[in-house]
Amino acid sequence: MATLNEFSGFNWHDNAIHGIRIVEGEDGCSGDLVLDIDFIVEWLQPEGGAKCFRFRVAPTDLTFHQTTDLVICIDYASCSGAFQPMTIRQIHRESITYPSGHPAFAWKIELNWPSNGFISFHSPGFTQTVRTLPVETDAQCLSLAQRNS
Repeated sequence: MATLNEFSGFNWHDNAIHGIRIVEGEDGCSGDLVLDIDFIVEWLQPEGGAKCFRFRVAPTDLTFHQTTDLVICIDYASCSGAFQPMTIRQIHRESITYPSGHPAFAWKIELNWPSNGFISFHSPGFTQTVRTLPVETDAQCLSLAQRNS
């Protein structure tokens, strides 16, 4: 699981979420929350007169362990835009201590798209697993072919 210092080293802004998987834990009370994301490994500065950034993006599993208290609020109906993958605005966390003395974090993933959406839960930590080498692209979100290569 990631430590405090590891969390501060990640930036998930504009990462696309392609899927949400809930994996039941052995205790039946908690489990893993797995987000299938396009992790933007690097934002590449425009070169040679180009005006747009390019990106190095990799399909990644962002897994929050021993997750409880999950709330998902995603409203595509009130948006006037396209049906496309959700994107992360920012991930916040706050230290909490259960009555048993067990430490964890209260997490909130704010979404850019659909606007005003969020995912909140409790978890003591996360791991991030990059599934393939990053692809250099002019988009922040990979195509299905790029994700499956």
